[in-house]
Amino acid sequence: MSYVDFSSDAFIAAFFLYCFAFLFYVVTIAGKKWSNRDPEKHEKRWSRISFVTSTLGLVAHLTFFFTRWFGSGQIPTSNMYEFITFLGMAIMIAFTVVYAIYRKPLLGMFALPLVVLVVAYASVFPQEVQPLIPALSSIWLKVHVTTAALGEAFFAVGFAAGLMYLLRVVDFKQTSKEARRDQFWVEFSLYTIVLVIGFIAVVFIFRGAGYEATFTQENVTIDSKGVDHSSTDTAEYTLPPIVKPYNSTADHMDSFLGMDKPLFEAPSWLNGVNAGRKLNTVIWSIIGGSILYGLIRLLFRKRIGAVIHPLMEDIDPEDLDEISYRAIAIGFPIFTLGALIFAMIWANIAWGRFWGWDPKEVWALISWLYYSAYLHFRLSRGWQGKRSSWLAVIGFVVILFTLVGVNLVIAGLHSYAGV
Repeated sequence: MSYVDFSSDAFIAAFFLYCFAFLFYVVTIAGKKWSNRDPEKHEKRWSRISFVTSTLGLVAHLTFFFTRWFGSGQIPTSNMYEFITFLGMAIMIAFTVVYAIYRKPLLGMFALPLVVLVVAYASVFPQEVQPLIPALSSIWLKVHVTTAALGEAFFAVGFAAGLMYLLRVVDFKQTSKEARRDQFWVEFSLYTIVLVIGFIAVVFIFRGAGYEATFTQENVTIDSKGVDHSSTDTAEYTLPPIVKPYNSTADHMDSFLGMDKPLFEAPSWLNGVNAGRKLNTVIWSIIGGSILYGLIRLLFRKRIGAVIHPLMEDIDPEDLDEISYRAIAIGFPIFTLGALIFAMIWANIAWGRFWGWDPKEVWALISWLYYSAYLHFRLSRGWQGKRSSWLAVIGFVVILFTLVGVNLVIAGLHSYAGV
């Protein structure tokens, strides 16, 4: 067995250990509330079991990282699969640090699902080891990517604590205008998380079923001398094509529920063979996530937030607010070094300039400015509690768009990379 094969086994072990750790954290919190004997003893015992299990998952994840590095001969952060797996590991490191400080097992009930989602999302991408292009063959790649991801990991923990605060303080039984507004946005935040789960589920269902569809797009361009140049691009679908690429023809398409042709074509402004495939993925994410959300609502007969809120009643909201702020305060200087300073040094080495207004560079700057504003409002304006938590939640949405949206939707110099 090669080191790369062994690393894959370690990655699977880490995933299942994270899943078990999440369940154990649920038992820790829910069991304390329903225990008839000694709730404090129950929490202490199960929080220890939960933390040990999550730590073993982190050890397995670190094993995956270093064995893949050794087996491939390059740091495993050069494509989307490798970077997303590293981000999941970084979130676990950040969670472990914050948990060691505050000893709040409830944080694990929210941070571990985030890690599981990130790890599952990574599995959507091709997992083969890919050779580094010259621009990525630099020590500054290792420094830039790892520190940027670690800073984003602490932002993720701040997001989890901020969302927990909102679930704690928003009363889902009140009917005032302000209460209904808060209930809607908290539930919408949970709905977006379910969309991600739905997307991952849909991808694995159709991948397991072996679904395939292929479209070809003919492109004609005219150069400065007026000469026509034609090229052919191909898009391979693993999800049934509700929408096909603009001005394309189907080479092959498996039938799904009687659908043997796409329902409609991507608009002309989404020209490009992969643009239609990405739009198709977004549509399937909304469909899969909405179906899953509807099933959850049908099962519990109430909003997801209303289901979670009673579990939070014994938690001091000020502790959650403090954890969210501290996590972001730790992550901000790390992110500043990794995403801006080290990134500019690497950009100068790779492309001969410190700054070039590449989409990823712009959104990294936007993320940095956003969290700068968060710390300013928190420290100078006294924004705490609900307003601070909403900023933490929205901030991580900005980070996710920087990580995923820019890489997969907007073309740029970072399109080949996982960061």
